[in-house]
Amino acid sequence: MAMNRNDATKQFHGGDDRLAELIDASAPAELPTPDTDVPMVSRSVRLPLDTYERVRAAADARGIGVTTLMRQWIEAGLAELDDSATVSLADVRRALAALSRPTAA
Repeated sequence: MAMNRNDATKQFHGGDDRLAELIDASAPAELPTPDTDVPMVSRSVRLPLDTYERVRAAADARGIGVTTLMRQWIEAGLAELDDSATVSLADVRRALAALSRPTAA
């Protein structure tokens, strides 16, 4: 018979040795390797579903994760505030195209 949650909690807090035996018998878990050496902070953000779906589609199109894309957007927005701007390639192309067009006098 499976143990219910209350009994499992009592067993855990009561110092029952069966929990230690279960942990000892378990195979070691492989933990994910962080993709950066920079310490990260996890924050929860509430988004409307349609906004999240648009962000997810944009991340999928770039072949990156949603949180990676959101982090890039936040970093780009912050860069604009401190004059160390990150400029998108599309913006650079538009600016160069505008410079190469003759202007009417």
